[in-house]
Amino acid sequence: MRTRHTQHALPAFPVFSAAFVNDTRLVLGGGGGSSRSGIKNRLRVYDIPDNERLALVTELELEKDEDAPMSMVADITGSRIICGINSATDQLDKGVNNNCRVFNLEEDEFRLDGVASTLQVSSKNLEECQRVTAISPGKTLIAAAGSRDLAILSYPSLNPAANSLRTEYEIYDVAFSLTTILVATTNKVLVYALPAASAPDGSFTSSRIRSKKQKQKQKAKSEQVGDLELLSTIEPPALAGLGAGSSSFRAVRFHPTNHNIVYTVLNTVSPRTRTRVSKTPSKQGYVCRWNAETWEVMKSRKVGEKGITCFDISENGKFLAYGSADYTVGILDATTLAPLLSVLKAHDFPPTVLRFNPSSNLLVSCSADNTIRAVAVPEGLAGTTWTTGSVLRVTLLILLLSVVISYVYSSGLLNQYIG
Repeated sequence: MRTRHTQHALPAFPVFSAAFVNDTRLVLGGGGGSSRSGIKNRLRVYDIPDNERLALVTELELEKDEDAPMSMVADITGSRIICGINSATDQLDKGVNNNCRVFNLEEDEFRLDGVASTLQVSSKNLEECQRVTAISPGKTLIAAAGSRDLAILSYPSLNPAANSLRTEYEIYDVAFSLTTILVATTNKVLVYALPAASAPDGSFTSSRIRSKKQKQKQKAKSEQVGDLELLSTIEPPALAGLGAGSSSFRAVRFHPTNHNIVYTVLNTVSPRTRTRVSKTPSKQGYVCRWNAETWEVMKSRKVGEKGITCFDISENGKFLAYGSADYTVGILDATTLAPLLSVLKAHDFPPTVLRFNPSSNLLVSCSADNTIRAVAVPEGLAGTTWTTGSVLRVTLLILLLSVVISYVYSSGLLNQYIG
């Protein structure tokens, strides 16, 4: 299906994170990162009422040597964003990294409401960052994950809600339901029980202005939390006959209104064979729809001949969006996984992040090529695709019509009618 989409150039602003704080306010995070590229790291707020219009509202230039905002999630009930930004190098080498930050945007200005330190980073491992930031449905918990370290924080206080854990494999995504936490690592999805104390526990207080008494209270509380309870471990399914060990997880999301449904993104690597000319195995991107009670795959679909780089699900639960390493951005029906629309060559570099707005009528894809692309999601798009059943029904109808027409010609009825 053809749809309206517009590319917007953002000079000298590679984008790595994004979140909508309401239907028309988009927050972007990006910049040159920890490298001394000369490109400043920033947070920006844009007004984007539709796919064609984009207007800068305000921006926050981060301090010198601070990292780019590499992940972000919004709390739309409070016009806040929670994002991952590593502190400046001189602070990192002192053991200080205020990487998890909360900003308030109620007055279209960035006001720091709170910070937490969840990652140990120094000048020797600047590539480490808060690559995943997620919020629970009840807005009571935050997940902040590095490459292998996961912290679950109470929100809005940012106090630890459970002991941090270190995973065996790299972390790519985290998702919350009302009772569980899913952690998508390269080789497994880990299913944890929600911490017992997951209710709101205080108002925002910046760590820069916390009193000594408040810090002691936080320390005492952090010593009382326990370990996350591992409920089960989900292995990658065998896809396209490639067998076990041929695919890896890249994203995991609960259905927004039915937490018995889970979606995962997997990238597969075809095994090398003697007849394969290329030295590099080909990658394919798959989306799977799971039953979260039995952990059986209900549906799966290959959506690209190259790996998937980013993924999102609309708030109304109707659409899945994916960005591919071949620069394509596509939307799938969340029930059938059938393709609804795609934008070829959406960017010059692979997409880094995708976000639907709260009303699910606008999709924004971002890239490190200094552009975003805004895609209008047509009303009534879900269910308009040609499913296998639809194709069969139309094919049978065409066959029936051809038989009737053949009979009419052979019997001479057409000539009699014309005459």
